[in-house]
Amino acid sequence: MQKKERLLFPLEGEQPIARICTRIEKEKPIMTLIKRHPLITFFVLTFALSWWPWPLFIVHLFPFPLLPTGPALAALIITGIIGGWAGTKALLLRLVQWRARPRWYAVVLLVPVVIWGPTVMLNVLLGAPVPALAQLDWSSLALGFLIFLVNPLAGPLGEEPGWRGFALPHLQSKWSALVASLILSVFWAGWHLPLILSGPTPWPLLLSVIPLAILFTWVYNGTNGSLFMALVFHASYDALGEFVYPLFTGPDLLRNYVLMAIVASVVALLVVIATGPARLSRASKQVTIPVAEPVVVV
Repeated sequence: MQKKERLLFPLEGEQPIARICTRIEKEKPIMTLIKRHPLITFFVLTFALSWWPWPLFIVHLFPFPLLPTGPALAALIITGIIGGWAGTKALLLRLVQWRARPRWYAVVLLVPVVIWGPTVMLNVLLGAPVPALAQLDWSSLALGFLIFLVNPLAGPLGEEPGWRGFALPHLQSKWSALVASLILSVFWAGWHLPLILSGPTPWPLLLSVIPLAILFTWVYNGTNGSLFMALVFHASYDALGEFVYPLFTGPDLLRNYVLMAIVASVVALLVVIATGPARLSRASKQVTIPVAEPVVVV
């Protein structure tokens, strides 16, 4: 019997092609939707996985209103669907892509100091009390950095595989690095709303998301898509934020976050001027949808 005839009239034990096609069609719609709109699916899944504790927190049935691992989980799920193991492996390998030029280590460790240092000084100049030496807990700064670096529930490790590992490359495949950063900043800021509306996080923190998104893109593109460097940058920034947070209260604290957003905006503007809005990097191109293996800087 010819192959074509066997497809229509299978031998005993073989499945008719109509039955196979029916099963494929049953699986096709949701998979097709995800593969056609991976970025939209990612954002929807990220908010669903991150915000589900919010109503439980309101009625005192959950300890916090936001699950920080939502972006990372969404990235792993969508990447696994559209890219299989090769895509998932590429995403995970970027988390350990630690080789970068020394200047980038200086950037991710010192730029947060450049932002938070002048912020505190400006706040004091504008009337905030001078922090006492007893308030400066340097040991907590180092410990906080390590916690933010390795604990997925602390923020950076739960966020960066999603925001920079998945969303940013997809956005940069359609738009310039600057426009991609601005689009991402809207979702990144909105993602924090449960912390703003239900927690102690000051609302002016949202003002800093736009310039920070630009700076993160600068680091990500400049290190050829290293999630490790983005993670160190995020951990360094958050650790300094936690270090500064107890120094002020009330209106002084709110003003401190507004000033931080202004200082971060100045730094981001200087980066845009120096590197250009197209790539936010002196590299030949911005990092778009990841390939099978990460690029290593030597």
